[in-house]
Amino acid sequence: MTASMPTAFVGHGSPMNAFETNRYTEAWRAFGAAIPRPRAVLAVSAHWYINATAVTAMARPRTIHDFFGFPPEMFAFTYDAPGDPELASRVGDVVAPVWVGLDLDSWGIDHGAWSVLRHVVPGADVPVVQLSVDASKPLAYHVELGRRLAPLRDEGVLILASGNIVHNLALLDPRRADSGFDWAERFDDEARRILVDGEPEAVLDLAGHRDFDRAVPTPDHFLPLLYVAGLAAAAGERAKVMVDGYVYGSLSMTSLTVGI
Repeated sequence: MTASMPTAFVGHGSPMNAFETNRYTEAWRAFGAAIPRPRAVLAVSAHWYINATAVTAMARPRTIHDFFGFPPEMFAFTYDAPGDPELASRVGDVVAPVWVGLDLDSWGIDHGAWSVLRHVVPGADVPVVQLSVDASKPLAYHVELGRRLAPLRDEGVLILASGNIVHNLALLDPRRADSGFDWAERFDDEARRILVDGEPEAVLDLAGHRDFDRAVPTPDHFLPLLYVAGLAAAAGERAKVMVDGYVYGSLSMTSLTVGI
């Protein structure tokens, strides 16, 4: 019997990570080298945060530069992976009766996905489909949707969720280039404890954590973690830490894997 494809949550941090070599990007590259070659990637990125559940269904997704104030070469970069309309339709099948819209022209591959995929699949030669993060749904919806996506792992699909467990840009402190505030570390530690040592679905309890409001001032970067929690719960697996750390006090770089 073929083993299920591993899955991962990646703390992606700055889009500059697409172009830098550091311990985070080295860990992402090592992850990509360690897993079987996927037949396709389903990326759940914090940066496609809309009021609907949708998947990209175009044959040639465009590279989206959803940031500003960075060097011109970053805007010139393209991640030219093909799309996979068949996988887009399959996502709708496996999560039914949840409705999933097929996006033929509005989105593509955003930097939450390509800044990581440039290291995990550096050749851009594996088809990529993105799944939106539905801003209108409660936390439990995203865990359940992760559970429903589990059959794709047995079909050779790498499910790669990209966000940050702690993501508070308003409180960034340049003096803390490689360290976290105490509240950021407490919240990140508890999230890792749940995923690595506890029951994955208990990730929902983080909403009651005393540091939740500072660690998650907006839910967009936190929600991709819930998809990996749901996938882990569906398989009865626990996560492992791929790499961890902090940037500028209020940004967690923790990345987790399931199935490797």
